[in-house]
This record gives sequence, C-alpha cells and structure tokens, in this order.
Amino acid sequence: MQEDKGLLMKTSDDNSKLRIPHVLTVAGSDSGAGAGIQADLKACAARGVYCSTVITAVTAQNTVGVQGVDIVPEDFVAEQLKSVLSDMHVDVVKTGMLPSVGIVKVILQSLKQFPVRALVVDPVMVSTSGDVLAGPSILGGFREVLLPMADIVTPNLKEASALLGGVQLETVNDMRSAAKSIHDMGPRNVLVKGGDLAASLDAVDIFFDGENFYELRSSRIETRNTHGTGCTLASCIAAELAKGSSMLSAVKVAKRYVETALDYSKDIAIGNGLQGPFDHLFKLKHNVHKSWRPRAFDPSDLFLYAVTDSRMNKKWDRSITDAVKAAIEGGATIVQLREKDAETRDFLESAKACVEICRSHGIPLLINDRIDVALACDADGVHVGQSDMPANVARALLGPEKIIGVSCKTPEQAHQAWVDGADYIGCGGVYPTNTKENNITVGLEGLKAVCLSSKLPVVAIGGIGVSNARSVMELGVPTLKGVAVVSALFDRESVLTETRKLHALLKETPTHSN
Repeated sequence: MQEDKGLLMKTSDDNSKLRIPHVLTVAGSDSGAGAGIQADLKACAARGVYCSTVITAVTAQNTVGVQGVDIVPEDFVAEQLKSVLSDMHVDVVKTGMLPSVGIVKVILQSLKQFPVRALVVDPVMVSTSGDVLAGPSILGGFREVLLPMADIVTPNLKEASALLGGVQLETVNDMRSAAKSIHDMGPRNVLVKGGDLAASLDAVDIFFDGENFYELRSSRIETRNTHGTGCTLASCIAAELAKGSSMLSAVKVAKRYVETALDYSKDIAIGNGLQGPFDHLFKLKHNVHKSWRPRAFDPSDLFLYAVTDSRMNKKWDRSITDAVKAAIEGGATIVQLREKDAETRDFLESAKACVEICRSHGIPLLINDRIDVALACDADGVHVGQSDMPANVARALLGPEKIIGVSCKTPEQAHQAWVDGADYIGCGGVYPTNTKENNITVGLEGLKAVCLSSKLPVVAIGGIGVSNARSVMELGVPTLKGVAVVSALFDRESVLTETRKLHALLKETPTHSN
C-alpha cells in the first residue's frame, strides 16, 4: 500500500488546489440501485470522497432477485479503466462483481500500469437474494490473480466458503480459521463478515491482518432492507483508506456506518421482494408522513421576527413551546430559538415541538448558532453571528433549501454575508439591550448604512419595541424588511398581547410593505 497522505496538489502556476480523496469502483450495475455500482457511489458520497466507476456487467434486478445479466466485453472494461486511471488521481480501487477471469486479468494489467494506494476486493459471487453473479470458473481468478494483489478482501460466509472449496463456516472459530486460510492466499488483510452467522446473536466480523485477529461485534438490526450491505461496506473501507485511515480504523468506521444506515432504514419500504435497499444518505425518511414541504425564503418573513430567550421564559415560568405559540398567534412572521442556557437534549426536544407548531401555521423556524440542533430537528434554517460558523460552511452542512441569516454591524460584514450565501442579515444592536453582553450599538445611522450597502434583505435587532419600532421602519430603505424582537415580546407577562401590539404598529407604518 503506497503512502500518500497529502491532500494538497501543486499546479504548474504554484497555486495550491485541494486534491480530493478518490475511489474507483469496478463492479456491476444494479438497476434497482440497492447494490453494485449504485451502492458504491452512494457510500462514497456519504463518506465524503469522489467515486469514479468502471462497469463490468449490467444487471436487470430488483428487490425480488436478478432477472438478467449482460457482461461488458473485456476490451471495453479495459478502455474504461484506462480512461479513469490515466487521467484522474485514484487513491483506492474497489472491486465488486467481476463476471469473468478475463476481466480479473484486465484489472491486474491496468493496476500494473497505473498503481494505486490500495486495492479493496469484495469477492461478489452471490447476490443477497441468492442469485449467482459469478460462476465457479471465477474462483481460480480470484485465488491466483486478484487476492495476491489485494490489500483487503471482504468475503461473507458463503463467499469465504467458496474460496476455501466449500468448507462450512458455522462458528466464530470457523470464521477465524477461514480468515487465516484466505490470508495465506496472498491478501494483506482479510475481513470475514458474519452477518449471516446463525450461531451468533450479534453481527460479528473477523478481521485478520496477518498477525492479530480482531473480533468486531455490533448489534444485529432486524430489517429486510439489507440489499447491498457487502458492496457498501467494502466501498466505505475504500473511502476511509482514500482519506488516509489505517486499515483497522477503516474497517471499524465502515462497520459502524453500515450498522447505523441499516438501523435508520429498517422501516422503509421500497419494492415487494424479500431484500430491500437501505438509505446510504439518511435522507429518504426526511419528509415522509409530512404534509409540509419547504418553501423558498421570502424576505417578507422578516416583518416581525420573534427571538426567544431561555432566561426570560424561565423568569415568566413558560415553556419554549408556549412562548412560540403565543408569538405566532400574536402575528410573528418568523421565529428564532435562542436558548443559550438550555441543555442540548431538552433544547432538541423543544425545538422539534416548535418546528411542528411553526409548520402548522406556515411560519419558518430558525435555530440560533446551533447547526447540530437545526439538523437534528429539521428546522428551516439557522442564524449565526460573526464569531460563529461561517455562513458558507453552514450552507454546506444544511443544504441549499435552508434559510441562513448572519448578524452584521458594518457594510463590510454585510457584503461578506452575501458572498458566503446568506439569505438575510440581522443588523444591530440598533438600541442598547440587555439580552447580549458588551453588544456595541450601531444606532439608526449605522443601520441605515448597512441597509443601503446590503444586497440582502435586512432585519433590525436590538432594543426594539413598541416605543421605537416605527422610527426604525421609517428609515425608508428598501432592504429593511422588519424588526427582530426579544425582550419586548418575551420579557413580558403576555407574549400574545405584546406581539399583537407590535404587529399592529408595524402594519400602520407607511413603509411596512417595502
């Protein structure tokens, strides 16, 4: 295995460019997209590496089984390999379905011409549903050509048995013996997968590096959605190796990833067969059972922006959900949860409840600072400060459909927020406030300067209430879309009453529709 831990590549003009970890998968196509090339692509994407492909066979298959296989000619497999390996910096090659000895030999020649850091071999012979994908003739090619090249081979119990001439594997000790015997065929590491081991209550795998055995156990997930687990595990190992992980670490991460994905996907239903696919990206259940669908951000949402405060809620003995309900009923057009003192677990549960409340009223809900909570509760977005996570990083984590706001005090900060892909900016404090310590006020003139320079809609914040909201909105700058309020709503006995008062005042302001 070649050492190459650098992720920076120098170009001819001496500019540094990021070199992305790259896995090439050589395998068959699964029309049902649960296994094969499709599973490899999804697994690598989930693990954050680039994945290129060489197709060895095209299958007609679904959750019931394999209805047909069309093998790609060997010379065209060779052409695909040359196209990718001669141009792209491939770190790791992962093989799956190799339907002929000729294709195995093509891979050998290609890797001699274009060496890579590691070769991961998933000796695919039989699909999850029991369909034969590689006949007995391929076994010789595996033993004599492919395994001596491999940095790791990942057979399941049936595949390990086939490689060893039909030896039955029924216990963990049998798996250890099999791993040792397969290692004697040449691969540097062996992972015998025991997911189908009837004698074990756990999902137990045996990893052997030539010197030490490692017994890797995880809970057995009861689900029909196991199609493509072998392809996914091997691709995940390849992905972690491409990122520079050690072999044992890569195997452990891959096993944990598959276990987590199976658990997440255990109750999804795709297809009518015995083995369904699982969700590699943890996204498919995202909006299932929800009548609500995300809508594009509308600057008019900023009109009356309610920002909760945990200390105020505690002072008035009200829950976050009660505060949010009252603010919405009073006319709030967007809600931000700013719960600095709340414990994470409690905050998350409250945030989930607030999301449901807001969506039932068509009101966006944002989380202050906490990207993790926003992701976990599927909030509509986040609001971040200058010392928090940059907006472009938040965008990469949350996705293109979420709302991102940024606190800004200067035109320069407002411009950077626009460059970073924010949807709006919050400018303030306009007036002195007790909700933030050492908060420098910008005043009406500072607010106006930011609004005039901003390419994004602006919401004013800081010390704003019924007594001064009109003065703020009468600045008359088109980008100023509303006011964000904390104390004037939530540090009062009745959130509902105070929100109604402020909403009515804003509606009466001549420039409220700008």
